[in-house]
Amino acid sequence: MQVSVAGILIGACLLLLSRQFGAPHLVALVASLAFGSTAIVTLNALGGSTPLVYTPFAMLLALAVALRRDALHELSRLFARQRVAWVIVGLTAYAFIGAYILPRLFAGQTSAFVPSRALERVLEVPLAPVSGNISQTGYFALGAVTFLALGICLRGEGALDAVRRGFLLWATLHVGMGVLDLAGKMVGMGDVLLPIRSAGYAFMTDRAAEGFWRIVGGYSEASAFAAASLACLAFVFTYWRATGSRIALFLTLATLTLLILSTSSTAYVGGAAVAVPVVASIVRSALVGRLSHRDLQVIGVLTLAIAGILAVYLYNERLFEPFLRLLETMVVDKAASGSGRERIYWNQRSIQSFLDTGGLGIGFGSSRASSWPVAVLSQLGFIGSLMVVTLLAVLCRRIQRPVAASVDPAVVALHDSVRACALVTLLAATISGGSADPGLLFFIALAVVLACREKVRREGIARRDLARLDRARSDLTGLSRA
Repeated sequence: MQVSVAGILIGACLLLLSRQFGAPHLVALVASLAFGSTAIVTLNALGGSTPLVYTPFAMLLALAVALRRDALHELSRLFARQRVAWVIVGLTAYAFIGAYILPRLFAGQTSAFVPSRALERVLEVPLAPVSGNISQTGYFALGAVTFLALGICLRGEGALDAVRRGFLLWATLHVGMGVLDLAGKMVGMGDVLLPIRSAGYAFMTDRAAEGFWRIVGGYSEASAFAAASLACLAFVFTYWRATGSRIALFLTLATLTLLILSTSSTAYVGGAAVAVPVVASIVRSALVGRLSHRDLQVIGVLTLAIAGILAVYLYNERLFEPFLRLLETMVVDKAASGSGRERIYWNQRSIQSFLDTGGLGIGFGSSRASSWPVAVLSQLGFIGSLMVVTLLAVLCRRIQRPVAASVDPAVVALHDSVRACALVTLLAATISGGSADPGLLFFIALAVVLACREKVRREGIARRDLARLDRARSDLTGLSRA
């Protein structure tokens, strides 16, 4: 085991910074997600696996909950309140069992795609047990444990507010490292964030596409940065639209700019997909005559942007040629490129592996694909995929408002923002994700969403009971006077 000095220093800085916001274990856990290429250690016993800097924060949170006197009682109450917890535990157990049994049961009967560190490429090999069965299943289990720990912690006073600050700090760090990365490349300094990249990934951080520098920020490649940017944009834009926060507005504009300049097909395809529900929501509000002030601001900014683009195009249409070539290369011609054909082949073979195993799957972490749903289907099989669909159905539900007047708008804003962030995370993984693990951000977001719904429900019931008590008192007062 080799300890990463950069990972230790960043973890310590996150703890010190998070103390300023209160609840440092919650704030630091969310903020640490911005460091997607910084490992805390290198585990040679697990094939050189490099747990990222968020790993110790998740473990510390779970340990803090486990050491509570009434931990078992609170855990049993969590399972009673949130039945989705049973699904997550069942899915984790199924992933562990499948990761051990399925690669051995179907060994050599189908193919798998395994990354080779020596050759720095992905190889197609006969199905067999690999180190990914242990490491990737372990990361998935860590996400499940984090969900359970957060389900208990978020009932505490001020916990949801701490998570909100954590998400805003995560977005700030993400934008800051993106700007720093781009600025360093533009002034000729190369990858200025290289000292913090201690994960055992194949780094593609100092590359250009059609004359544009590829932005990677705190991640190992542009597509990973673009996926994180999409999730970040979903959170800050939804939060700004609900609250009007100036910080969220600044982060929205900065993240959108970085997303446009990222030169990633994930950014452009995902951004177009995310824009559809936003435009549909504004159009629907316009049709019913309920356009908000912030909706009008969005329309105004889009109108000015389109007018500006048209004016520049009329002045000199050649100014857009480099960017049009970039779009053509990264989006239009992507499927016909060598990497595009390779990724399509991964998905085709992964679906064939699902069929070859009779729908049981090849085991968690046995292979990689080029799309998250395909990876889920091929690795978890039909039964595991059904459990994942159940989690998605729970996440997609809107928050229920028992008594409209009693709903805390801050809780609703946090719920909608985190929910949008999680859904866009899965959208980005659908475009370019290689693992069946939805990631720690998904489990954190699911726990926060359920905690917000529970708080709204509790407050609604409390307000209703209080209103009934007031009515009973007024009735008694009226009778006594009579």
